[in-house]
Amino acid sequence: MKLIEALFEGALWKSRFIVILAVVFAVLGAISLFAVASADIWKMVVVTWNVFVNNAHPENFHENLIGKIIGAIDLYLIGVVLLIFAFGIYELFISEIDEANNSEVGDSILAVHSLDELKSKLGNVIVMVLIVIFFKKVIHMHFETPLDMLYLAVGIFALALSLYFMHKSHAVHEKEAEEEN
Repeated sequence: MKLIEALFEGALWKSRFIVILAVVFAVLGAISLFAVASADIWKMVVVTWNVFVNNAHPENFHENLIGKIIGAIDLYLIGVVLLIFAFGIYELFISEIDEANNSEVGDSILAVHSLDELKSKLGNVIVMVLIVIFFKKVIHMHFETPLDMLYLAVGIFALALSLYFMHKSHAVHEKEAEEEN
């Protein structure tokens, strides 16, 4: 019976390596998002250059330029979410990343020691993605009534409040980490 238990537990423990699929595809997804975002910005650089060279200012040029750049930032941030996810689950399920441990910034950016810490890091970046999406939508909105402006103000207040609580939560976690050391 001990042999069966040992074999089963060994197989169960080794099954954690299935997360390698999530790690590899999250990194590939991040690379794809970075490439697409970079291509989008490059296209806007070319369009902007042509506007200056030809001295032809298309209608809504500024709105379109800012919208495309903010859209690219959004893609970069989602790529960062994928990287944090990949590094985090790798460290939680497989092994610590030696290169990150030997790096000056590796510990502060990517070190994940618990699922709660991974959720916190992902949550912070996801909130930033939502803020960028909100900003992108606001740029293309047309405010026609005072109620529209009130909705905008409430949205900005909600974002500011979420950033405040994120910062406050981060400060509490840092203080707890210092007390543990």
